[in-house]
Amino acid sequence: MSIVVTGATGHLGRHVVEQLLEKVPAEQITAVVRSESKAADFAARGVKLAIADYNTPETFDGLFAAGDKVLLISGNEFDKGRPQQHQVVIDAAKAAGVALLAYTSAPGSLTAALADDHRATEKALAASGVPYALLRNGWYHENYTEQLAPVLEHSAVVAAAGEGRVSSAARADYAAAAVAVLTGEGHEGKTYELGGDEAWSFAEYAAELSRQTGKEIVYKDVPAEALVGILTGAGLPGPFAEILAGVDASIAKGELVVSSGDLSRLAGRPTTPLSEAITAALKD
Repeated sequence: MSIVVTGATGHLGRHVVEQLLEKVPAEQITAVVRSESKAADFAARGVKLAIADYNTPETFDGLFAAGDKVLLISGNEFDKGRPQQHQVVIDAAKAAGVALLAYTSAPGSLTAALADDHRATEKALAASGVPYALLRNGWYHENYTEQLAPVLEHSAVVAAAGEGRVSSAARADYAAAAVAVLTGEGHEGKTYELGGDEAWSFAEYAAELSRQTGKEIVYKDVPAEALVGILTGAGLPGPFAEILAGVDASIAKGELVVSSGDLSRLAGRPTTPLSEAITAALKD
C-alpha cells in the first residue's frame, strides 16, 4: 500500500509530502508529478515518483494499486476544465480499487464561481463508488502574504470584501489535516470544513501590517468592477480576475468564515495565526 499525493511539487503538495516523511517511511509515499526534475529532492530521500498529467489520462493508467490512499489536490489550471482533469484521477482510483481518495475542495458555504469546479468534482466522487473524504479547504494565508509587494508599495490593502471576515490558515496547517486523514483510519465518507481558528477582517489585516512594518497601511474597499480593473492592470487574465472579485463578494457575505474547528482538530494543534504568516513573509 502506498500513500499517493497528486500535484506533489505544488505549494500544498510539497507541504503534504514533507509532513508525510515525518510520519511514514519514504518508500510508502508516491509523489505524482509532471516534472521529474522538480521532484529530485523527494526522490533523493526515497520517495517514489510517478510522472503523470491530469491533461493526459493514459498517464494515470496503472498508477494506483488496490489499497492505496490517494490525495487528489485540485488542479490550478482554471482554463483547462478542472472537473474533467479530476475525473481522470477518480476513474483511475476506481479501476485500481483504492482504499481512500481524499480531495481538496472548497468550503461548503462558498457560492462564488471558484467553488463550481469543486462542487462538480464532489458530485463525481459521490457517483464513483470510491471510498472518499472531502477536505474542504478554506482560504490560505499565503494568498495574501505572498502578494505583499504592491501592498507595501502603495501602503494599501485593496479588496472588494467590505467588512467580511476570512478564516484563513497556513498551507502547512491544511497539509497537516490531509496527512492526518491519509495516515489515519475511519475517514471514509467524511466531509471536513477546514479553516483557521481566528477569522480576521481586511481592516485588521491592514492594521497588523502597519504594526509589523511601522508604516501606515490602510484598507481600501473598492467595488468589484474596480478590483477587476486593478487585477487585470497588474497582468492577471480577465476571467481569473473576475473569479477573485467573486471570492471577495463571498467574503463580504461571510462565506469564508469557517467555524467548525475541524482543521485544528485534525492537525492536532491550533492553526497558524495570520500575524505569524505576515512576520515570516516580511523576513523573506
